[in-house]
Amino acid sequence: MQISAGPLDWSLVSGWIPVALLAVGLCALAVLLFSRRRTWRTRWAPAAVLLAAAATWLLRTAVDDWWQPFPDPLPTGVVAWAGIAVLGVCLAAFRIPLLRPRHWAGAVLAGLLVVLLGASEINRHFDQYPTARSALNSWLTKTTSITEATGRTEPVLRVPAGKTVADVWRPPAGMAERGTLSKSSVPGVRSGFHARGAYVYLPPAYRATPRPLLPVVVLMAGQPGSPDDWINSGRLVDMMNAFAREHRGLAPVVVVVDPLGSQFANTLCLDSRLGDVQTYLATDVPDWIRSHLQVAPARTSWVISGISFGGTCSIQLGVNAPRVYGVVNDISGQEAPTLGSRQKTVDKAFGGDTAAFTAVNPLDVMARQRFPDTKAAFVAGSGDSTYRPQQRKVYEAAVKAGMRAEWVLLPGGHSWQVWRPGLERQLPWISRETGLTR
Repeated sequence: MQISAGPLDWSLVSGWIPVALLAVGLCALAVLLFSRRRTWRTRWAPAAVLLAAAATWLLRTAVDDWWQPFPDPLPTGVVAWAGIAVLGVCLAAFRIPLLRPRHWAGAVLAGLLVVLLGASEINRHFDQYPTARSALNSWLTKTTSITEATGRTEPVLRVPAGKTVADVWRPPAGMAERGTLSKSSVPGVRSGFHARGAYVYLPPAYRATPRPLLPVVVLMAGQPGSPDDWINSGRLVDMMNAFAREHRGLAPVVVVVDPLGSQFANTLCLDSRLGDVQTYLATDVPDWIRSHLQVAPARTSWVISGISFGGTCSIQLGVNAPRVYGVVNDISGQEAPTLGSRQKTVDKAFGGDTAAFTAVNPLDVMARQRFPDTKAAFVAGSGDSTYRPQQRKVYEAAVKAGMRAEWVLLPGGHSWQVWRPGLERQLPWISRETGLTR
């Protein structure tokens, strides 16, 4: 997909747009807060502030203590900006009845600008949508049916022992410049897990004859999240096409799968009372890939990777299904799968059976078993005070367990500022470790 430098590509997280939204939003907040009316200053404005504070506290309590869709509390900065947005709504709602009808539109507009300010700052915190194009990528990116993308079975390119695919690969004349993106269901035949649709990226070399047997990256988003996140916020297609251009059409095949089942579910990526997700990822997904795609068969050419929850899931699969995945790229993962605490996790997912949890928990598995034939990278953000220490702990456990592991520290926090380069900068490492390139 060719990206133009138009308005859709203007940055929403740096430069003049977020600065302008900040300035305009704060001005709108000031307009809503202040009035010459004494009753507004002494009664209605304080009432709106108190209501917004109460609503924000209730929101945080509902999410962190009652609903608990995330294993960790909402970041303080995110809560603060959400509170500013709620304040804008409350001030506008209290202000409108005191205004003449012709001024109502102005109050509504001011409230909307404050909400936009809050949304902009929350987006900057997570780097979720760096541009408008990234927010619309699912609609802007052309997808091809999986049948059309894969084509017929082709003779395979033979790679002599000691050589990489790149050593013997010769791109054919007329080869496409870009890869294809397809969306397909990957059914839980053995697991019974109901996953959302997966995305399949095939590089230009996949359509060549003879066909090189390319490595596979099974990729996951975080929680909450969906496979769409890697297409939108992760800009996966552009990332992989750029790598392919630099390597004569060669790149890994990428299959973005769903380990959650819904946006806010937390399956722990294990076989438990919450679903047999480990079986889905270790059996159903590989079986589907092998039956639909011509790819490198060896475990040393199969990579499991993901961000946050998906990163934790990656090391889980690396130690619990080492015969399937020989390479792990864990980006901003946790030290253990969790529903908020170890006890709550054991109780809810395993009916209080601690032994069942320790049998599959990565740190426990690595403490009693060695993995000399597994290669792993552990990527963390230098500003991620919550997950970076946990990730370091898992990395050290992997080294002690005999893995060929490396530690990668990137600038940024627990956001796409780290997650995008956590895959992009690791692609050369992945390609070397899987035998694609030297």
